[in-house]
Amino acid sequence: MSQFLGCLNRGRCMFSTAALVLSASVAFAAPALQLTLRKCVETKPASGEFKVTTAAATWNPKQTAIIVCDMWDLHHCKNAVLREGEFAPRLNDLLEKAREQGVFIIHAPSSCMKFYEGHPARERAKAAPKAINLPADIASWCRQIPAEEAGKYPIDQTDGGEDDDPAEHAAWAAELKARGLNPRAPWTRQIDVLKIYEQDAISDSGVEVWNLLEQRGISNVMLVGVHVNMCVAGRPFGLRQMAKNGKQVVLVRDLTDSMYNPARWPFVDHYRGTELFIEHLEKYVCPTITSDQILGGKPFTFSRKPQRKD
Repeated sequence: MSQFLGCLNRGRCMFSTAALVLSASVAFAAPALQLTLRKCVETKPASGEFKVTTAAATWNPKQTAIIVCDMWDLHHCKNAVLREGEFAPRLNDLLEKAREQGVFIIHAPSSCMKFYEGHPARERAKAAPKAINLPADIASWCRQIPAEEAGKYPIDQTDGGEDDDPAEHAAWAAELKARGLNPRAPWTRQIDVLKIYEQDAISDSGVEVWNLLEQRGISNVMLVGVHVNMCVAGRPFGLRQMAKNGKQVVLVRDLTDSMYNPARWPFVDHYRGTELFIEHLEKYVCPTITSDQILGGKPFTFSRKPQRKD
């Protein structure tokens, strides 16, 4: 807690300056977000055959939020930590640009709310008034929506998806334990690469997130972060809950990762496993976009380090 308060005190000038800059920038009408939404559409009903389609969409930044899912400082899978660290700088660039344009940023590092007690962004989430249209199950995980019943789950994640080399994993667990952390759940806060500003919100509650969205009249939601086949899809603030409760939700597909072990079915490399789950989402849950649609340049790609071999 003292660490956080020290950071907060040192950052007050930054927060104040950022708020002034933001206020000045959004005083002028921010340009609309021009997006290309990718989906997989069945060619004929019940055929099981799909084609990739794209559609142009124009989103008002003031009616748009980005939810940053579980970008923790640490994880029990060392490879997951390395991959997260690889795309985090690009994700921070996206958040900075979107924030400047008037998009509302919600940081959702689950089970880490204690660290942020007293932070203005945390207090904002707690203070949001109860929405009159609060979905009945918005506080719960959502592991499937009805549309997914038509398809087959694309990857076997029953082992938890860890893809570390066993010896390296054991050494990583020992290192976490030596730091006084739980090797199975070592996260304590969001990764430092992602900057949290005073005008953002911090919450891991589906209820609080929904209240924040409704308070601001936000109908468009982007999800980023980890892990796409678990938390990003299933959390109370995740893709399924947003989709089934009427939000226009998309996954930013180049700024995510999965928990998938190539030693499990369908026995493809980790990155292909991630792609297969993204295709599943595009068929049954929601469209996807890429970060270059806001930032310019090219979508992020992993360096694709060597894979685990059993």
